[in-house]
Amino acid sequence: MPTRLRIFAQKYILTHPMKDITIREAQQLVDSWIKQYGVRYFNELTNMVCLTEEVGELARVIARKYGEQSFKAGEPTDPAPEMADVLWVLMCLANQTGVDLTAALQQSIDKKTQRDATRHLNNPKLYQS
Repeated sequence: MPTRLRIFAQKYILTHPMKDITIREAQQLVDSWIKQYGVRYFNELTNMVCLTEEVGELARVIARKYGEQSFKAGEPTDPAPEMADVLWVLMCLANQTGVDLTAALQQSIDKKTQRDATRHLNNPKLYQS
């Protein structure tokens, strides 16, 4: 996460204790931040590359924390900040492409529910330890 964003986040957290917010409210918060501090959104291709980078950083933490790799000295061990960075860039992409993530997530849940209503329940592999 860029230094400017980290400073904003630290100041924001100190002055605005985080309450439960909806996905839509989070998208609006990101948009407000971009308009106030970010000058403008990076273009979609740049943000897609940034998203890929952030997912890679999350993957590194997961691989070391839950996989067979070990942490290097000084490496972050908490996946939460990396997950938040992924969510941030995803919301940037959604905002700039006009995607309502609340609606998109509901559509995805509906699709998976219809498609997989019994698929996983009937999968014997999932009942093995």
